Amino acid sequence: MASRRGRSPPPGVSLRDTLIAAGLETHLADMLEEMPHKVMQVEPRRAFREPGSPRDEVLFVRSGILSKFKTDLSGRRHIVALRFAGEGILPRPGRSDFGIQAIVRSEVMVGKAADFDPIVDAHPELQRFFMRLIQRHEAIGYEWLVNCGRRDSVARVAHLLCETAERMHSGTNRLVNPFTQQQIADITGQTSVNVNRVFADMERQGLIKRAGREIQFNDWMEMRRVASFRPEYLA
Repeated sequence: MASRRGRSPPPGVSLRDTLIAAGLETHLADMLEEMPHKVMQVEPRRAFREPGSPRDEVLFVRSGILSKFKTDLSGRRHIVALRFAGEGILPRPGRSDFGIQAIVRSEVMVGKAADFDPIVDAHPELQRFFMRLIQRHEAIGYEWLVNCGRRDSVARVAHLLCETAERMHSGTNRLVNPFTQQQIADITGQTSVNVNRVFADMERQGLIKRAGREIQFNDWMEMRRVASFRPEYLA
């Protein structure tokens, strides 16, 4: 698949508008938007945060995609979670057991836990709001565990594409693929060579049609069936 390493991110997502759309009251969204922060441009070629870094900051993805990754003792990487525009990574005590790296060039809002935590602690509505987001990411993690543990190679990739289309709000007809083949391999527990074969198989089956980075879903319902994809866990 074509490389997008030099592409610029689309305009940043408003934290305030995203939180309001997700159900947060306006005055609480305003508090978080006004929290001291900096906006950083994150390149995908190297880790943004290494495993073992302090988790004393809150990250909000304004544009692009961040990944959480872990490595084994031989240095092999596995991507264990994604954060799309409008999603975040919350602070917690101690050091991180995962690294953070951009999938594509991304714009990230970075705030300090020392500013974020008092706002959340003072407002039970915010606590409930972020608990719901944590539960959503937990549900996504369970689905990924099943994907890598029980589904065949075609279903794994098909499921990732279906989930990505839903989380990027791309609709049911097409997706501009943000991933390289190696990134898909790192998410689905395969090799990049096998991912290439999977895409060829899906095209032969008539599930998709590719034109550069654009993927057209020829039959969305059949794609969902092959992937065993039920989007309720994303609610």
